[in-house]
Amino acid sequence: MSPLEHRAGRLAERLAALRARGEKALIPFVTAGDPDLGVTEALLPALAAAGADVIELGVPWSDPVAEGPTIQRSSERALRGGTTLRRVLNLVKALRPTLDVPLVLMGYANSFLTMGERNFPEAAREAGVDGVITVDCPPEEEPGYFEHLEACGVDGILLASPTTAPERLALLARRTRGFLYYVSLTGVTGARTALPPELEENLARIRAVSDVPVCVGFGISTPEQAAHVARFADGVVVGSALVERIERAASREAAVTEAASFVASLKAALRS
Repeated sequence: MSPLEHRAGRLAERLAALRARGEKALIPFVTAGDPDLGVTEALLPALAAAGADVIELGVPWSDPVAEGPTIQRSSERALRGGTTLRRVLNLVKALRPTLDVPLVLMGYANSFLTMGERNFPEAAREAGVDGVITVDCPPEEEPGYFEHLEACGVDGILLASPTTAPERLALLARRTRGFLYYVSLTGVTGARTALPPELEENLARIRAVSDVPVCVGFGISTPEQAAHVARFADGVVVGSALVERIERAASREAAVTEAASFVASLKAALRS
């Protein structure tokens, strides 16, 4: 059974439909609660209307080890505003009746597993979450957690990187659900002026062992970079460059409109 056929959920269906049309997924990342949950509530529908195919919603954590300064600051702002995992789940649940775009939570094991390896997947399903990326939790470290995610119909999305060994790459491609998140470079998140020249070759290694959808994140910051990566990936994740626009916005309203405008420019580049 191919990864796209594994479960006919919202995320799998969206990626399958895009692949059938020869179109690539745009996946913007924002930190939930940055600068407050009211902005996030307005932002998610605006991003969907601007062309986001999937939205990655960061759950703020006090020690986000994989994040660069931009997303670290966004987590700090969100935590100061009282954002918690339960409040993020409540927000997703409130938006679900009118928001059809697949939503993926991205966060850290301490945040998710504190709720419980069984309780969190059940709460995510109840809220309408489509997938979860647990940055610091390989599948063999908490097998029960990933089993509960699958039992609840929530995609446990795994990560690979340029340093992933070939045999492990095949394992991750086999075990991931929804898509495989490929980290384009070593180091932490953050906008980059250039992407690694070996990126296409590295993705070809995945194609050689699996037809799993592969979405690339870390470092992509311009429409031109997004279009370049989309030539050989199934989707493009843009985070820090978007979070920077939210951070610099002169008002809460401007944060929403400027973020949506940037996402529209990214989607236009992918379509062209």
